[in-house]
Amino acid sequence: MSCWDIIADYGLRSIGIGERLLPRKDFTLCHQFTLIGSGLLWNIYFGVLALIVGFMLATAVAMGKAARNPVIQKLSTGFIFLFRGSPLFIQFFFAYFLFLSLKQVYPIFSPLTSAWLGALVVLICNTAAYSGEIFYGAYQSIPKGDIEAADAYGITGWTRFKRIIWPTMLRLAWPAYTNEAIFLFHATVLVFFSGFPAYQQRGDALYYASYFADKTFNPFVPYPILAGYYIVLTLIVIMIFGIVNKRLNRHLPQDNRPKLKLRLNLIR
Repeated sequence: MSCWDIIADYGLRSIGIGERLLPRKDFTLCHQFTLIGSGLLWNIYFGVLALIVGFMLATAVAMGKAARNPVIQKLSTGFIFLFRGSPLFIQFFFAYFLFLSLKQVYPIFSPLTSAWLGALVVLICNTAAYSGEIFYGAYQSIPKGDIEAADAYGITGWTRFKRIIWPTMLRLAWPAYTNEAIFLFHATVLVFFSGFPAYQQRGDALYYASYFADKTFNPFVPYPILAGYYIVLTLIVIMIFGIVNKRLNRHLPQDNRPKLKLRLNLIR
């Protein structure tokens, strides 16, 4: 079997297209590159959707924490504390069994026991909590002169938030938020490693890397392949967020534009 045949058979296997059964012997590098790359589609799915929805939720949580209403403020603060104070792995584990219990009582919650939705909800809440704290810190750092100038020009309410507060908050928070986005994509490897099962062995990149490591008793091939895929994915995220960063700071002189700095999160 040529490498092109392997790609045709297993390239989209993780999403249910191609061969149903995994190869059981005679593993080649092409098998490992193809299946691990196929599983990466799930990691990209989780990362992109969690990033988009989590960004919107994080903005709401940050504004809620800064709100004058004590109820909204406490709810937002409690949400941030809950998801920042517990490990992501434990959140996956408890969320799965919570959704499983809800499914037994109310069948309408059945989709939440599947990784494509249940794990996505956990990732959204987790990244929203971390990003919300980042945005809240950026909101606190907005120069008071900007807000006072807006008030002097009669810009209030939603218009002030949309044109003054939100763009400035994003500009200040973007370098730190870029690191959160990178960590979010890395955190997607925990989805099928935790409580959520892989339906018909359709797992993510780590799932297939672990499969090959167990079958070949040689982890020094599949895991470096997995790391290589993630390095490429990280570079793409940095490039996209760098373009957005330049857009947010386009009004500043070239020398005063903040540059993105990658900070590795060894422990979270």
